[in-house]
Amino acid sequence: FTEAERTVIIGDGAPWIWSIAQELFPRATQIVDRFHVKQHLSELSKVLYGAQSGDANAWAERRHEELDSGRFTDLLRAVRRHADRHDEARQCFQYLHRNRDRMRYPQFEAEGLCTSSGVVEAGCKLTIGTRLKRAGMHWTVSGANAIIALRCSRLSGRFQDYWERRTEKSKAA
Repeated sequence: FTEAERTVIIGDGAPWIWSIAQELFPRATQIVDRFHVKQHLSELSKVLYGAQSGDANAWAERRHEELDSGRFTDLLRAVRRHADRHDEARQCFQYLHRNRDRMRYPQFEAEGLCTSSGVVEAGCKLTIGTRLKRAGMHWTVSGANAIIALRCSRLSGRFQDYWERRTEKSKAA
């Protein structure tokens, strides 16, 4: 991470994630996974209008559009309207308000940043899971970390760099 031009942390909005991110990567751009936000809004729509209601779907779609287009004030206002009558709406409003700076999706997209962790999660599953979870495999933590480093280096085209840095570190020690 020290060589990266820019570091981005994508999380579900839980406060502990941002605490760790701030501690370990204080200059990183923090983004709440857009899919998680939309899940919150969709679940809230079901509470407000009923799970099978067309009104619930329409309300959720409007909120998703506000989120995607950067009309965050409109989104907050729409959720807040229900906060006095529904605890779920109050909690959703607090979640949105607390993470508002991490939900600037039009800006993030303009900067070429990913706003959902799905691609990263799929990459981890493919890169790490397929190697470490084969039948009969048992790993120590250090062994798993070593094979992950090797596999990531190979798949990212940086295998030679990995070995050069490793050689330099062992000479320095």
